Amino acid sequence: MSEDRRATRDNPVIADVMEHDVKSAVAVAGHPIHAMMVHFPIALVFATLGADVFFWWTGDAFWVRAGLWSAGFAFWFGIAAGLAGTAELVLVKGIRGRVGSWTHAIAAMTLIAIAGTNWGVRLHDPEAVLPLGLALSVLAGIFTGLAGWHGGKLVFDHGVGMIVGPDE
Repeated sequence: MSEDRRATRDNPVIADVMEHDVKSAVAVAGHPIHAMMVHFPIALVFATLGADVFFWWTGDAFWVRAGLWSAGFAFWFGIAAGLAGTAELVLVKGIRGRVGSWTHAIAAMTLIAIAGTNWGVRLHDPEAVLPLGLALSVLAGIFTGLAGWHGGKLVFDHGVGMIVGPDE
């Protein structure tokens, strides 16, 4: 018998968590909206980091404007993806019962706060791109990796949001 099955049999808490459905409640044709939306803020966070590095390297003001726009869109698309993810967390007991869901949610909310701060700094003082904007972009990149790692574990290790029934 595998260790996972043994742990499930021996631990009633884990057995209770494992018996709840983890199918998406916020989906279009069975495809989770949150999973579809997260690609936009992820790409925009790294676009902002890229714009900051190019500005540091070239000194061209174009990259300051590009970073302002990408930081703003990263924040607002992050808000939208966060709302869809929060709805999944609240509506689906099988997702809510997994510790990894909460870790992912906290990392993602921290990322949204960093992205919003990054955008706000650029709106208030475009000259603050170096060093503050760049530092916030690096921090946002780190939290993107952290949130993405935990989100990926939820999907690939726990099957969250996947269609797993024999009739689906």
